[in-house]
Amino acid sequence: MRHIAMLAVAALAVATPVSAQTPAASTAPDYTKDSSWLCLPGRGDVCSTPLATTALNPNGYGSTGRSTVAKDPPLDCFYVYPTVSRDQGLNSDLKPSEEIGAAQTQFARFAGVCRTIAPLYRQMTLGAVAAYSAGQDISSAATLAYIDVLHAWRNYIATKNGGRPYVLIGHSQGSLMLQMLIAKEIEASPRLAARMKLAIMPGFNVIVPQGRLVGGTFKKTPLCSRVGETGCVISWVSFREKNVPPAGAIFGVSEQPGTTVGCVNPARPGATDWVPLDSYWYSRSNLPVPGGPVAWSSEGAPPSPYLRTEGLVSAKCVNDGQRGYLWIRTNHKPGEKWTDRIGGEVGILNMFLPGWGMHLSDMSEAQGDLIRQVGEISARSRTAARR
Repeated sequence: MRHIAMLAVAALAVATPVSAQTPAASTAPDYTKDSSWLCLPGRGDVCSTPLATTALNPNGYGSTGRSTVAKDPPLDCFYVYPTVSRDQGLNSDLKPSEEIGAAQTQFARFAGVCRTIAPLYRQMTLGAVAAYSAGQDISSAATLAYIDVLHAWRNYIATKNGGRPYVLIGHSQGSLMLQMLIAKEIEASPRLAARMKLAIMPGFNVIVPQGRLVGGTFKKTPLCSRVGETGCVISWVSFREKNVPPAGAIFGVSEQPGTTVGCVNPARPGATDWVPLDSYWYSRSNLPVPGGPVAWSSEGAPPSPYLRTEGLVSAKCVNDGQRGYLWIRTNHKPGEKWTDRIGGEVGILNMFLPGWGMHLSDMSEAQGDLIRQVGEISARSRTAARR
C-alpha cells in the first residue's frame, strides 16, 4: 500500500476526517457521453482555450503570445491528471473543478501538436491521502479510480482512436494509473503497444533493475535511452540540486534491493549530464515556495498567467544504487533580470517534505521539451501516413 500514498500533492491536502469506506460519490462515468471527458478533439474545452504566455529571459520579460490548437494532427495524446480533488470522501465526483486547472497547466499546450483526450475519473482525493496517513485502508478507492481510467481507455480505443498512433501523458496519480494501464492492458496487446509512441509519466517511481532499462514496473516497455526513440517511457522525479532523496522518501528511492527508480532526462533522453530545460510556469500560483514567493523578474509582476523560460533551469539524471532522481538547478547569473529561484517543493503545516522533492514542478520544468518531442513524433507520423 505504500505506493498508494505516493499519489497526492500533499501540499494541498487538508486534514479533514474522511470515512474509511469509498463513498458512491457519483454513478460510474458513461464514457459514451461527451460530458464524461475533460478534453475531446474538435470541441471548445480547457484543452482548446488559448493560454496567454510571456517569454522570460535574462533581460526580463519579452513578448506575449497564446498557445494554439493544431488542425487535424495525426497523433493522439491521452492524459490522466494528478491528485487535485478536494471533494469529500475517498474518491472524487465527476464535477470538474481543480481538474480543469490541472489540465490547463499540464496538458492544454499539447493541443498544438496532437489531438487532446482526457477522461474524468473518480480519482483518489486529497482526503484519501490524509485517510491513508491515519491508517485507513484506501485500496478500494485506488481500484475504483483505475477502473474508471480503464473504461475510459477502452472507450477511447473503440470509438475515438481509429487506429491512430498515440502518446500517454500523466503526472503523480495520473502516472500511476497509466503505469497500470501499460502493464495490464497495453503490454498484453501487441497491436496497442505498437501504436504507443511515447509514455510521459513523471512524478511517480518507475522501478527497473539497476543498470537496465526494462523489468520491474514494466515487462516489455523500456525507459527511453536516446533522442527520437519511440515505444518507450520518459519518467522522472525531481529534486533540487544537492538534495538527495532521504531514506524512506516517497519518491526517488526503490524499496527493492537490486532495483532503482528510473530517470530519463525529459529534455534529452539518454543524457547523463546537465541539460538546459524549456519550461512553462504558472506565474500566479499561491503554493508555498522555499524562501517565500518567487519574484519572476526584477521588472515587476508577470504580464500574463504563464511564463516560458528557456535555460533558466537545467536537469541531470542521477542513479545511485536504489536511488534514482532528476536534479534541478537554476542558472541565474548576477545582474540578470529573471528569477534565481523556482518552486516545486511540497509544503504542509509550514514545513517542506524532503521525501517529495520538487514534485509540484515535475511537468512545468520541461513542458516545452516534451511538447517539442511529441511534435516531432507527430510530424514523423504525418510523413509516414502520406507514404
